Amino acid sequence: MTKRREIVLLGSTGSVGTQTVDVVTAAPERFRVRAIAAGGRDLGLLAEQAARLRVSEIGVALESAVDELRKRVDAVWPGDVRAPVIHAGAGATAQLARLGCDTVLNAVDGSQGLRATIAALEAGAVVALANKESLIAGGPIVTRLAGPGQLVPVDSEHSALAQCLRAGASVEVARLLVTASGGPFRGRTRSELGDVTPEQALAHPTWAMGRLVTTNSATLVNKGLEIIEAHLLFDVPYERIEAVVHPQSVIHSMVEFVDGSTIAQASPPDMRLPISLALGWPDRVAGAAPCIDWTQAHSWTFEPLDDDAFPAVALAKQVGQAGGCAPAVYNAANEELVGAFHDGRIGFLQIVDTIADVVREWLSERRQQRDDTGGGSENVCTVEQVEEAENWARARARILAG
Repeated sequence: MTKRREIVLLGSTGSVGTQTVDVVTAAPERFRVRAIAAGGRDLGLLAEQAARLRVSEIGVALESAVDELRKRVDAVWPGDVRAPVIHAGAGATAQLARLGCDTVLNAVDGSQGLRATIAALEAGAVVALANKESLIAGGPIVTRLAGPGQLVPVDSEHSALAQCLRAGASVEVARLLVTASGGPFRGRTRSELGDVTPEQALAHPTWAMGRLVTTNSATLVNKGLEIIEAHLLFDVPYERIEAVVHPQSVIHSMVEFVDGSTIAQASPPDMRLPISLALGWPDRVAGAAPCIDWTQAHSWTFEPLDDDAFPAVALAKQVGQAGGCAPAVYNAANEELVGAFHDGRIGFLQIVDTIADVVREWLSERRQQRDDTGGGSENVCTVEQVEEAENWARARARILAG
């Protein structure tokens, strides 16, 4: 009989978090959520989730929200169950990650999830990673800490790759093929992207996601981040990882083997499948999501990526190959510039163009410092160096955005 797993859910009120709640409540014999955490923008939902899951601990990043959260929890909490402890502040997620549960699902927004990922790994938990940015920013740190099987992907693309890789030995892998929907601007040339609006960028044809992730899908920065993540998760060189546009979003990624075989993972676009697999890994959770309806006709298409219109993927490969804190700079600059785009301070094309400028400045400064000091290449970062690099990138992006 499969052991019931104890879960800590970080980022519970976001898109992945709410679907994770659906997965665990549908399989109470498989999972129990001990603690949840969120930023604090939706205290009503956080309190409802806490009561629904009967958690023993809650984390909220916004310290000023503690009193209001306690009132909301008390209003919905069953009288026969001990009320949960509330932790508050920037360190609340990392504190819960150290509880010693079987699995920590990290769905925190942005690079702030890095310390929670590190805390969970140090506590010996399996990290179900939906917060790709913590791996992007802290790649050398995270991969150095993670033991075999301790990092399990939640992103649909990396979940698909993990499933496909079961079909052969690592020495038999020729390429990883990461599929991309193409976002709302698929097929447009660079000249046609200059005047697109934030509202248009948020009109994703397939997925319902938050502002940052949806905008990243429109620029294809998300695909660049996913290629860096695929390299770190599966130890495949960047030159053997490619992005392929697949607008139907049914095939979530593919692995090409040395004998010419390509193995693909296909399912309707529903995050409950990769979430359930990450929580239950390596075992599947029956009925987690619907299957493809094979009684209906289907047409699936694939297109090469237009690197001129969407240069974010090629830039991400360069950043990944540079290593060190360069991916953290790429990611932090993007987060800042997405905000500038939605505030109307820059145009759509300036997001990636300015990321490239920030990255070039960063790498140039690092090269100059190494030349001046006679130091070697920057291969490993500390958490403090990552945070310093991110702060530099955000500040530089703000200046360049005007």
